[in-house]
Amino acid sequence: MKAIVIVVEKITSEAHLNIPDGLDEYAIKQHIVDRYNTGEMQTEMNIFQVDFESISARIVPEKADTHSIPASISEVRL
Repeated sequence: MKAIVIVVEKITSEAHLNIPDGLDEYAIKQHIVDRYNTGEMQTEMNIFQVDFESISARIVPEKADTHSIPASISEVRL
């Protein structure tokens, strides 16, 4: 038997950034988005909380026939 497991998580992270003085709200948002998009902020982020949204598993035949669709595939929500 083979199972395909899907885990959906919500991760809360915190990053401490130095923001240049004198920026308006839009420029601050853009500065943060730019840091994130360039990957500069990812290494600084500390994950301090992970909440599981859902975990599900789909049971599939181990040797599935590629020419037919299985009559039933079980799905289990945990």
